Amino acid sequence: MFLYTLSHCTNCDFMTESKTIRLDMETYNELCRIAGVLQTQIGHPVSLGDAIKFLLNKKRKKNIISDLAGTWDVTEEEIKDIGESLEKGWMKWKMKI
Repeated sequence: MFLYTLSHCTNCDFMTESKTIRLDMETYNELCRIAGVLQTQIGHPVSLGDAIKFLLNKKRKKNIISDLAGTWDVTEEEIKDIGESLEKGWMKWKMKI
């Protein structure tokens, strides 16, 4: 079991409050890996506390379909196939009046 002490500023007078959490080595190593990835992405040092905050914010954020915009690498042939498939489906669809 590994003990990690988190310190955070409770006000602007530089007073800190420390909390200790218990982590197994696997969890600690994964948290360090995530902190390293964050550090690479944002370009400055990241604490383990920052990594935990990132994970918590990521969990709270609701995923919406627009988050996927631009992430699908699709070929022109796939676009054509999708369009043809949609046209066939639309031909079968009838409006109820």
